[in-house]
Amino acid sequence: MANTPQGFTRLAGSERTLPAHARWIKPVDPQERIEVSVYLRDPATSELAGEVNGHAQQPGQQMSREEYIARHSASPDDLAKMERFAQKHHLTVVETNPASRKVVLAGTVGDLSAAFATQLHQYEHNGQTFRGRSGYLHVPDELGSVVEGVFGLDDRTQAQPHLRFAGPVSSQARPNGYTPPQLAQLYDFPTAVTGSGQCVALIELGGGYNDQDLTTYFQQLGIATPQVLSVSVDGGQNSPAGDPSSADGEVALDIEVVGAIAPSARIAVYFAPNTDRGFLDAITQAVHDTTNNPSVISISWGGPESGWTNQAMTTMDRAFQTAAALGITVCVAAGDNGSSDGVNDGKAHVDFPASSPYALGCGGTRLDSSGGQVTDEVVWNESAVGEGATGGGISDFFSLPTWQANAHIPPSINDQHSGRGVPDVAGDADPQTGYQIYVDGQSSPIGGTSAVAPLWAGLIALVNQRRGKAVGYLNPYLYQQYTQLAQSKALRDVTSGNNGGYTAGPGWDACTGLGAPDGALLLQALLTS
Repeated sequence: MANTPQGFTRLAGSERTLPAHARWIKPVDPQERIEVSVYLRDPATSELAGEVNGHAQQPGQQMSREEYIARHSASPDDLAKMERFAQKHHLTVVETNPASRKVVLAGTVGDLSAAFATQLHQYEHNGQTFRGRSGYLHVPDELGSVVEGVFGLDDRTQAQPHLRFAGPVSSQARPNGYTPPQLAQLYDFPTAVTGSGQCVALIELGGGYNDQDLTTYFQQLGIATPQVLSVSVDGGQNSPAGDPSSADGEVALDIEVVGAIAPSARIAVYFAPNTDRGFLDAITQAVHDTTNNPSVISISWGGPESGWTNQAMTTMDRAFQTAAALGITVCVAAGDNGSSDGVNDGKAHVDFPASSPYALGCGGTRLDSSGGQVTDEVVWNESAVGEGATGGGISDFFSLPTWQANAHIPPSINDQHSGRGVPDVAGDADPQTGYQIYVDGQSSPIGGTSAVAPLWAGLIALVNQRRGKAVGYLNPYLYQQYTQLAQSKALRDVTSGNNGGYTAGPGWDACTGLGAPDGALLLQALLTS
């Protein structure tokens, strides 16, 4: 529907376009029943960013859940408006969560299409069929300032896992990769802590793990198998496909890296459908999970900013702000397709959600070592042999954060605009020097920035245990203290290599951010901050 119906208002940021070469199949059956997640405004949005940035001057300063709920839950008046809206349009309110400001509505495609003044059709693209829409969504005028986003009408695949398998092994490669404990030793992670008392949340949009694989892997490492539990989001399940090259490889990589580095941490795996609704709901469920209470969230999935609606990026960024307010660190892989992020338009693109200013964007390096010591660390770029390169660049959507103002973030190579620079930190990601993982009954070296997010998440779990308090939103601290952290080698600058459009150099760069960690020295700095 191109025109806005009378009594309705266009929902800002909800515009979707169809993928190039998507093929129309037929309209969706109007009697088919589906669910959508509606996210409502924060009654104190302007205060939240100020509260987060105020706390961020001191790592570990955070708001209690009780304080957050009192200030930032959906207002009773807004929830009542949603109830009336649902009744008027013959929709069922399946779930109301004031803390996450989420209302789940169920109904027929016909009723939901009328309620949001859109049309849904079935399309085929790249061998997959999906329920899709184009143009804007609409809401009744009285909800125009209440609704922040509506997700689930369109169920196209939203994100990719950022992992890479090594191809034919080159003469410079490590044939079996490193084990995570070997990398923890090379990066000097603290050794007197095991992540006890911490919970690390993993967001997974497909695949699964089986307990026998985990038992075998940790037995091989001589480490007690960590406690791993799966959490279902929007019907997502732990569903291993039995194929290491599927999403199973991603799930195994995330669990095994975190579990090997922080074996006493509890690992909660949130399985959700690979849609914008599933991804967003998994993150908000993890952030507001008072049972598992994660102090770190690791995300190894994403896609180019250009593939997201503005409402999805805005709403997920708000969820990350909430995580920051509650003292939860969010580590996100920066992408595996170099500065293009896999978009074939000749321009540079960054990956979301790594580009959110409230995420710790994790870029990739190639790490060479001898005798238990790092001999060389450069930007990961194996594009010449088809094995990927670290993502990174300048956001087209998020403006330059205040804490990056003095980091000499270059303008975008596209049009010289300034914006949020990605990534923030880095770690080993090259599949030629990758991670030894056990998945679907076989050992395999795996790389990708997918590995760097859980590497940093495991380190932060160790740091949180030692400090006795979560470090939370790390970005402002890392940038404001960068001179001291670089001088002490708590962050080791990576100055050689490129990711296609951007080149590494002294200080921050759009390939490896502020550099790779010395875990023990970073812990020391955070203990004295």
